[in-house]
Amino acid sequence: MKYLFLTVALALFSLTEVFSQKGNHSKVPGRTIAYSPQSSGKYIGSPSITVLPDGSYLASHDFFGPESNEHVLATSHIYRSTDKGKHWTLAATIKGAFWSKLFTHKGHVYFMGTDRHHGNTIIRKSTDKGSTWTAPTDSSNGLLLEGEYHCAPMPVIEFNGRLWRAMESAMGPVKKWGKRYGAMMLSVPVDADLLKADSWTASNVLYYDSTYLDGNFGGWLEGNAVVDQSGQLWDILRVDDRSTTAEKAAMVKITSNGREASFNDDQGFVPFDGGSKKFTILYDSISQHYWTIANQIPEKVKEENFGKNPAGIRNTLALFSSRNLKNWTKEKVLLEHEDVARHGFQYVDFLFEGKDVIFVSRTAYDDGGVGARNNHDANYLTFHRVRNFRKTL
Repeated sequence: MKYLFLTVALALFSLTEVFSQKGNHSKVPGRTIAYSPQSSGKYIGSPSITVLPDGSYLASHDFFGPESNEHVLATSHIYRSTDKGKHWTLAATIKGAFWSKLFTHKGHVYFMGTDRHHGNTIIRKSTDKGSTWTAPTDSSNGLLLEGEYHCAPMPVIEFNGRLWRAMESAMGPVKKWGKRYGAMMLSVPVDADLLKADSWTASNVLYYDSTYLDGNFGGWLEGNAVVDQSGQLWDILRVDDRSTTAEKAAMVKITSNGREASFNDDQGFVPFDGGSKKFTILYDSISQHYWTIANQIPEKVKEENFGKNPAGIRNTLALFSSRNLKNWTKEKVLLEHEDVARHGFQYVDFLFEGKDVIFVSRTAYDDGGVGARNNHDANYLTFHRVRNFRKTL
């Protein structure tokens, strides 16, 4: 009898495990695209989204964490939606793609990032709506830079007859997070073969400088290629400064030929709510404003978490606008949760679609079980829509 009881108990335990792996997603904001429980040891990173010429969406993420292969040959998943983000299906699994950005160019879709954590810079192309992808085997087929590089799913913009994409070298002299990163810009003529390394131009690299911010500079990373109203191209980066809760961004100037990057530390650091976390900046020609979705820290949360690293507070996501890239106005809080430790909406990638903004988030949230490991190690990829976003102005 005791053996029967044990067998039944083990069966019930097994069923419980199965259900907990599936998760209860009913309370998760937005539409759940993908889910990976913390028990898997694989966390969801690097959200990206693009819209294909036929109006369907592609979204992507990679896996990081102790059970992932991020340091060897990272895995990314591509998902497709044909009903404006209401439902998603897995379109492709890619081995050797990390921190990668989806973008559409001349009717085809590309996926650009690194092949692993601090890996080669690579780009892939799909001609069948994201189902199959080229392999970056050499410099003629998508292997752009060999070495240790860093990025996030950052914008690829068109300006002055070229495509522009910010990257970071991870080959600085100090092999520590933040301090190893150097700001740089890649560009390519719009009519060139994007898979050929010879088509691309790389700027010089601006590495970590310990004298910045009165010695409190911890590094810069995850830069945005942005053009200001005067036609000047910038690499606007996330800044690590743990000495204050007053977050900031760095504006690195890029020459029109894409070969020279320069920085004035007296004027180049600008106030930016959420600037200690990854953010994306896009220009909207209709409103003639720049927009970003960033992790603001409300005053109450600052008071409750005084002395903590602002980069670790990711439970409030807000929409901001600016006319000049230096003065930003909070237009609307999009997502928030009272818990700082295990809830986060982060690494948002977004696009304008008509009157709306659509975005994907790396989301740490309750899943009906033990939840996310922490606010950083997300268990969800979620899709969201902000309707009539320009009316917030």
